[in-house]
Amino acid sequence: MKQEHKVALKFVIEGKTHETFDQYKTGAALKQLAGIPMDTELYLSIAKPYKDELIENDTRVDLARPETEYFFVKKKLRLSINKTEYTWYKQYIRGAQIRELGKIPAEDNLFLAIEKPFEDELITDDERVDLARPGKEHFFSKEKSADFTIIVNATPKSWKENTISFDQVVVLAFGTISNRPETGYTVTYSRGWDPKPEGTMIKGSIVRVKNKMVFDVTATDKS
Repeated sequence: MKQEHKVALKFVIEGKTHETFDQYKTGAALKQLAGIPMDTELYLSIAKPYKDELIENDTRVDLARPETEYFFVKKKLRLSINKTEYTWYKQYIRGAQIRELGKIPAEDNLFLAIEKPFEDELITDDERVDLARPGKEHFFSKEKSADFTIIVNATPKSWKENTISFDQVVVLAFGTISNRPETGYTVTYSRGWDPKPEGTMIKGSIVRVKNKMVFDVTATDKS
């Protein structure tokens, strides 16, 4: 049965202070609160000469004792993602987990930094990286190089950028773009990205490019 304390109880997990009105918390609840995986060993710091206490997931800890309780993990590994420091509690980490931890979008490539003269290593989502090797692993993301085929006025065109502007579409269609006030252009597109896979572009607008995206361009002379 859950017991509530009248005054907020403070306790520390991995150097971060938490508060609760619950007198007792299980090891599992403490791990969940601190974002520590359930299969990681969590310890309660005990004054010497006694040994620190291993807190199992189902162990109930009394947080209302006179002194502040300090919990910690003995086995933890450091890594950086795009120059931000993170802690991981297992020897291995998958590419997908690195993406989630560093909030890296799926459309970006993920790399493990390697000392020169060797090349940085591309990390796929299902690849495992050993974080227990000497030194700290540094990961970084880069926008994938674009290589699209788009259809402009029924003609396939190669495009190597992630976006395309109104003027660039017109140039692809006609080889040049006229600045004469009496010349106007109409640009429509289809097979684009959701939530707006089709639409009309106006002067100055930019759309995100998708492979096999279709553009129709017409020129009108107002003179």
